[in-house]
Amino acid sequence: MSTFKISWQAALAIVVCAIALARLPIASVNDTAIFAPGATSAIFVLIGGAALLSMFPLSAMLTAAVLFIGAHGAAWLLIAAIAGSEGAAHASFFLLVAAAWLLAWRCVTVLSAIRSSNRSADTLLRLLIPTIFGAWILIIWEAITRGAGIPFVLLPPPTAVGARIANSLPVLWADVNQTILRAVIIGYVIGCGAGFVVAILADRVDFLRRGLLPIGNMVSALPIIGVAPIMVMWFGFDWPSKAAVVVIMTFFPMLVNTVAGLAASNHMERDLMRTYASGYWQTLWKLRLPAAAPFIFNALKINSTLALIGAIVAEFFGTPVVGMGFRISTEVGRMNIDMVWAEIAVAAIAGSVFYGVVALAERAVTFWHPSVRGG
Repeated sequence: MSTFKISWQAALAIVVCAIALARLPIASVNDTAIFAPGATSAIFVLIGGAALLSMFPLSAMLTAAVLFIGAHGAAWLLIAAIAGSEGAAHASFFLLVAAAWLLAWRCVTVLSAIRSSNRSADTLLRLLIPTIFGAWILIIWEAITRGAGIPFVLLPPPTAVGARIANSLPVLWADVNQTILRAVIIGYVIGCGAGFVVAILADRVDFLRRGLLPIGNMVSALPIIGVAPIMVMWFGFDWPSKAAVVVIMTFFPMLVNTVAGLAASNHMERDLMRTYASGYWQTLWKLRLPAAAPFIFNALKINSTLALIGAIVAEFFGTPVVGMGFRISTEVGRMNIDMVWAEIAVAAIAGSVFYGVVALAERAVTFWHPSVRGG
């Protein structure tokens, strides 16, 4: 029996590394190599050594650790050396980045196969795997933009965006306060709350259900760029007009999903409630709302992203000199693309946190649902 565990990612990384070795130097300016001999040797040792060690019969955690160190150590050396010499990379630079990425791929594959009886360790693995995956999106972005010398005005590297975020925290906080803490949160609460209440009324009153749902489908198709200027004219340039746009965008998804969820319980369950002499409100509270909970939380999750998009786009059509949409439109005109990406990054983080909070609430409330129990 072979004592080696050969993976195609590790084998391909060695092949790519050998091709890169034959095409040295990694980068040069005016025929002068940028990478010091020690750094060049370290990169090849990290990639080749990690790939070879991962083929030995080590434990899964040790194999993953070796691959993690090799991939990320080589990536750090490559990016650190090319910074300040953008556009000077040769083919071997990109080949070595690809080899390091193959090791990271293998690392994630090994981690995905680990099954732990320890709940804390299992949770850590669930967080670590997407973190490595997301980090490599940024690493490849950074390597390509710096190695190929892409102008920062077209696509700044992640480190430039991170530096801009660090240097603009007061401005970014003011924009978050204006757009998210005011327009998004208030509009989201009003829109989702109103949609839920009207859905209960529509379920109770037949003509409301027959009349509102077709209108809801029509209004959901309205473009934001058509609604936003009207809301600005009605409610002014400050955050209430943006909250009104959010209300319109979140109301009908909540209405439609809640009405569909209230119809999710089957006839046998409703007949059982009637045999217990339960009235409409008892049946609603004890049977139909719990059955509708997955539909309601789906609407809440959908609306968490729609609300943020709606508020930012609405700020393009008139706002005080603060807000995420205002900052994006203004900085694009000034060609400060790193600030635009900083706002996009903050919006993405805020939207992800918002969605995550709703998802955690869903798991806590609908713990009985098969989709949650299966997870």
